[in-house]
Amino acid sequence: MTNIVTTDYPINKLAAPNLPLAPEEWDRRFQDQFNNVLRLYFNRIDDFISRLNASNSIPALNNYTVATLPSAATSGVGARSFVTDALAPTFGATVVAGGAIPTPVYSNGTVWKVG
Repeated sequence: MTNIVTTDYPINKLAAPNLPLAPEEWDRRFQDQFNNVLRLYFNRIDDFISRLNASNSIPALNNYTVATLPSAATSGVGARSFVTDALAPTFGATVVAGGAIPTPVYSNGTVWKVG
């Protein structure tokens, strides 16, 4: 299985931060700067991970009646949707209105098919 990751942030932008060198004696300004560098770094990692998690979720399909489905041609091959009024749906057959069976459908570029 291959996972493809798409994000606004290329992975190479998540390189480890350049941490400031510590002075020999404790210095509050150094500690504040150090904390800010780490905070920014971990915020970027959190954002990146949340984008990965969001890209793995499956979007909900829109519910239509057969009559209100958008055109299969303009939706494009492989578009998916859901109808609430299919009549005797059979996998791979063109969806027909007039029933009350909720059914997933897909576009073959010409018509909507059950599936």
